[in-house]
Amino acid sequence: MRLILQAVPQEAISHYFDDFWTFAFVTSTNKKEKSRKKKYSLDLPKVFCLVTSTVMGNEEEYQEEVKESKEDHDDDDDNSDTEDEEEEEEAEIWKKHYSSKQRILLVGEGDLSFSLCLARAFGSARNIVATSLDTQEDIARKYSNGIGNVRELEERGCLVLHKVDAKQMSQHYFLKTQRFDRIVYNLPHVGFLYRESSYCQIQLNKRLVKGFLKNAKVLLQKEGEIHVTHKEGDPYNKWDLVRKAEKIGLVLHDVVPFCKDDYPGYCNKRAHGSSSDDQFRLGDCSTYKFRFNHSP
Repeated sequence: MRLILQAVPQEAISHYFDDFWTFAFVTSTNKKEKSRKKKYSLDLPKVFCLVTSTVMGNEEEYQEEVKESKEDHDDDDDNSDTEDEEEEEEAEIWKKHYSSKQRILLVGEGDLSFSLCLARAFGSARNIVATSLDTQEDIARKYSNGIGNVRELEERGCLVLHKVDAKQMSQHYFLKTQRFDRIVYNLPHVGFLYRESSYCQIQLNKRLVKGFLKNAKVLLQKEGEIHVTHKEGDPYNKWDLVRKAEKIGLVLHDVVPFCKDDYPGYCNKRAHGSSSDDQFRLGDCSTYKFRFNHSP
């Protein structure tokens, strides 16, 4: 296009672009203007036609083309407005307790298969932030599908953060600037350091749950919810999950059974030791939903 216009007298080019400034000066960064710019680029042959017709003295033809082209651009503007409205009115998609309209933070992800399940259900992961205590290298080493899951999540628009400690996440350089509608921690566990029913193991898991709840509360929207999926029965009932939440100003809103089959593709990994990629038996599990205690 540059070479073509160089062959046309400068006064003709100026005369043309006085009427068609949008072809040369569409510089706005908003979505609608970008859309226009893309459509206008298809009119370059018409630009050349109009400019050359002016150079040859056919002013009447030029003015007619100007009018026609402006009408076309008005139609493009209307179409752009319609497209924008359709995007804004995009249907809300639900997957159990989670919606494509919610800002969701997932904590303590293993191979990130739960995050990916939600992303696939929503058709996008732009509303999801997924965090893992592992580095990317750890994920590649520990989980057969880990890196593939990370890549797909990122392609779908998810922000994946590594080395995020659930007990300190409210101080994370990015997370501390955000607020979420749902903060989800599935099956929190420090790892199998002692026997599951031993006092030391229970105390470590209690500290993990308490630290997570305190940090999640900081990152929660006013009407948001913190979800903890937790195994039922002994020794898990000794973790005092509900009491820990109440002590920091949260209230139990609901408890619902957790069914793994509701989340296709989700794999609950052991995450620790030589069997980190193996799944473990879930047994009876529930999702505990906590909210702010707004009572005086």
